[in-house]
Amino acid sequence: MQFFEKRILIWDGAPNQIPTNDKTFVYLDTTARWRISDPLQFLRAVNNENRAQTILDDIIDSTVRDLVNKNNLVEIIRSSDWVMGEWRGGVSEEEKFEPIEYGRDKISDMIFEAASKLTPKYGIELVDFMFKRVNYIESVRTRVYDRMISERKRIAAEKRALGEGQKAEILGKVERQLKEITSQASREAQEIKGKADAEAARIYADAYNKDPDFYAFYKSLESYSQSIGENTRLIIGSDSEFYKFLNSSQGKQGQK
Repeated sequence: MQFFEKRILIWDGAPNQIPTNDKTFVYLDTTARWRISDPLQFLRAVNNENRAQTILDDIIDSTVRDLVNKNNLVEIIRSSDWVMGEWRGGVSEEEKFEPIEYGRDKISDMIFEAASKLTPKYGIELVDFMFKRVNYIESVRTRVYDRMISERKRIAAEKRALGEGQKAEILGKVERQLKEITSQASREAQEIKGKADAEAARIYADAYNKDPDFYAFYKSLESYSQSIGENTRLIIGSDSEFYKFLNSSQGKQGQK
């Protein structure tokens, strides 16, 4: 008597590089689940689980290769539920905008449906199929990364240019505001200085009107003090205004 497993079993495909319809190789790692649906048929056609794994290799691998060969790279790389225009780190800028007809999820279902039709004659039921890993081969990945880097640099350059434009605009506003503030401050300073000069002139005028002779004498002394140093000798003629002030001052003291 021979016994067979009733539980669901796992099939793992050998990771492989397969060319797509647009002549680009893609790295695929696939898996599936299966079970023995008809033990008698399985015994006649397959006999054991190891033989079943070999048969599934032939059926699923050939189906995967066939459908991958018929579709472009973006159909395998991108999933059908991705929204057009969204940036995804795993696709290039070119693939992001290229429309897809099926997408990886739909192709996975198509592989499952095609392979499922070939397994019943072996007493095998295919439960499901999925891609464990989908990736670019090294040479393609390098080109994709280069395009992604180039695209990121282009976007960064646009951002920098935008920032420089905003910087120039802000600096222009700051410079205009600074000139306005400086101009306003200069006008106010001139106004204050003008009022101070007017007030000083008024004070001088009041002082002069109270005693013109003393004011003239005081201004003469002020001018002499500014022009005569410590080691300077002053020779005053009899016709000098300063001499007249001194002479008149002595005369007034004598009268007192």
